[in-house]
Amino acid sequence: MSKRIYRKPPAIALLIIILLSPLPLFAESSQETVGIGVGLTAGNMWFVPIKAISVVMGLTGGALSFVLTGGDAELTRQMWRDTTEEPYLITPDLARKSIGERPELKKQ
Repeated sequence: MSKRIYRKPPAIALLIIILLSPLPLFAESSQETVGIGVGLTAGNMWFVPIKAISVVMGLTGGALSFVLTGGDAELTRQMWRDTTEEPYLITPDLARKSIGERPELKKQ
């Protein structure tokens, strides 16, 4: 029988370096900042696909309404305007505006 020498691939070392590299960034930031990032990511995970579906349905419905109403361009424009306007992503400013200001969380 021949002996095989298994060498650990450098990919494992690279993976460990990549996984451990963000840790100093999180250590310097506050828990609130990390929480906001996690919350925005989780919110956008749901919001972006739902917004994309809404835009596609609005554009299709607007075009269909143009055909079914005999060319009512104002109705079509209104449907397109309502479904394609911003926001496309949940941003920190949008989240603050939605829940209101919390003075107890402001840094002093």
